[in-house]
Amino acid sequence: MLLELREIRKSIDKVDKEITKLLDKRGKLALEVAKAKNSTGSMAGSVVYIPSREKEVLKNITSSKNILGEEALKNIYTEIISACRGLEAPIKISFLGPWATFSHQAAINNFGSLGYFIPAGTSLEVLSEVESGRVNFGVVPVENSNEGSVNITLDMLVETDLKICAEISLKIEQCFLVKDPKAKILKIYSHAHALAQCRNWIIKNYSDVELISTSSTAGAAEKASKENFSAAIASEVAAKIYELCILQKGIQDARKNFTRFFVIGKVLTEPSGKDKTSLVFIVKDKVGALCDALEIFEKNNVNLTKIESRPTKKKAWEYMFFVDFKGHVKDQNIVKAIKSLESKSVFVKSLGSYPRA
Repeated sequence: MLLELREIRKSIDKVDKEITKLLDKRGKLALEVAKAKNSTGSMAGSVVYIPSREKEVLKNITSSKNILGEEALKNIYTEIISACRGLEAPIKISFLGPWATFSHQAAINNFGSLGYFIPAGTSLEVLSEVESGRVNFGVVPVENSNEGSVNITLDMLVETDLKICAEISLKIEQCFLVKDPKAKILKIYSHAHALAQCRNWIIKNYSDVELISTSSTAGAAEKASKENFSAAIASEVAAKIYELCILQKGIQDARKNFTRFFVIGKVLTEPSGKDKTSLVFIVKDKVGALCDALEIFEKNNVNLTKIESRPTKKKAWEYMFFVDFKGHVKDQNIVKAIKSLESKSVFVKSLGSYPRA
């Protein structure tokens, strides 16, 4: 048996060397891409990140069966892409902080762990960082499957020339984190919302423990990392950053809880074949105006996936309508739909087209 095990391990070592050589080859090809972009004068952090191309790469590597499984392959290749992207040019990404929040986790899931991540205090600060050019992209939450839209993000997108470049769908999974797995837990730190989301689990497992609310789940993890006999309810990435042990994952009461994030930048994303477009419009003040606007999408075979209204804040009782629909602004039927919508509205603005998460 030991002899057989040695032979298997020798084979693994051989395969690892082959993988390393191929990764080196892939990295050199990435540098060739950088040279080609430099020759056209298009080299910049925003050009290095091309969502449609990265979507295509991930689709190619998961198109055939693999013993590792689709999720594992995507995680591995996200890091490979991140490393190769870094060879072309460094990318700076701002996210709604602090460190170890779900916005931070969403940014890592999308860009890989090798980007330059910069936390910001508010979503407005994230967009300001992108507008100023201090960072290449920003990651902000836009919608939760249980709680609905993050209205401040929608309002800001109307006022900026920035575009939605990509969307990220992140499963919100709360984890129970401790400094010492063997220690008795006397206090649990977390944000008030997270404590509420995990109420049933806490009652079942730690009904007699003191619950302490913090300003963020990341702050809770930091506290637990510095105190004995304490625990935190926070994200998996918080465990990594604050070097905590995960005693249990997925302790939230609602199993299907997802948050949608937008990647915001200055680039227009090219079609990937499976895209979504976000758009805002204000209809004319007349009977049936909204109905007329919605009929335009139906007539042009445009599948709406979301619609909601928000006050314009410029005129009392005037509303703007945010819609998401399948397709890209360069698709012929969508070009026609937007042109018709403009003729029946007082304001129309495309917020961006991007690969569907």
